Amino acid sequence: MGTKELREAPKLAPLYAKALLPHSGGGGLPDTEYVRAGVEFDPAHVAAYNQVCGFRLGDELPVTYPHMLAFPLQMALMTQPDFPFPLLGMVHVANRITQRRPVRLTDTGTVRVRAENLRPHEKGRQFDVISEFTTADGPIWTEVSTYLRRGGGEGGGKREQLAAPAPKAIWRVPADIGRRYAEVSGDRNPIHLHPLTAKLFGFPSAIAHGMWTKARVLAAFEGRLPDAYTVDVKFKLPVLLPAKVAFTSWQTGDGWAFELWAARKPKPHLEGTITPPDATPNPR
Repeated sequence: MGTKELREAPKLAPLYAKALLPHSGGGGLPDTEYVRAGVEFDPAHVAAYNQVCGFRLGDELPVTYPHMLAFPLQMALMTQPDFPFPLLGMVHVANRITQRRPVRLTDTGTVRVRAENLRPHEKGRQFDVISEFTTADGPIWTEVSTYLRRGGGEGGGKREQLAAPAPKAIWRVPADIGRRYAEVSGDRNPIHLHPLTAKLFGFPSAIAHGMWTKARVLAAFEGRLPDAYTVDVKFKLPVLLPAKVAFTSWQTGDGWAFELWAARKPKPHLEGTITPPDATPNPR
């Protein structure tokens, strides 16, 4: 595997502009790992992220925060000419994060990003983007983001519609949460920013970022989680903004399970589990 070392985080605005250009792509995933060493955390940025996502302030970072460091490298990887799919139109269908110990504000480390495991999906093809944050203690944070490129699949048939579970909490998601999360994350995909730009991509209104939704759910578990765990989610239907969503959770034998549903209709937005870090991951 080749390595591309970066001295600083890639600028996201040029990468989004690049994503709008015609894309020919290649046959398989590139055999390149993007690496950025000497990464430190900005306390002001962490505080802004915590506020948008509902976390409390502290020296230990939310388990979803290191995604902020990996995302620019992911964008750089997926906008390369040899990447097999155009960035726009890809769907983030699942995300699994493993934390071996809490990531702290004082940590300095290296971020690594690569793509692997291109495979068929009932609606097209999917692949994983692997991100790691490594310190002197070794890899302490690992993320597997699974993306779907629609087209060419066999279809999965009509799925049974289940009844929404009894909620433990009802949350109102404001219309501007996409813009607020974009401000701290740099993820300015037009489907999240405004109803007009979202409609260009087939959505009736702007939709919430999947990683904001995951972070907001995890904020509800603050103070109840161990130092080391894996949180695995599958993204279902998008959260159309503004929204009212219903959150429910329950304890399992070795952790937690949770779901997020539309509060007004029995439509699922997200489902996930929190398990010990070495537990078998949910099948994709």
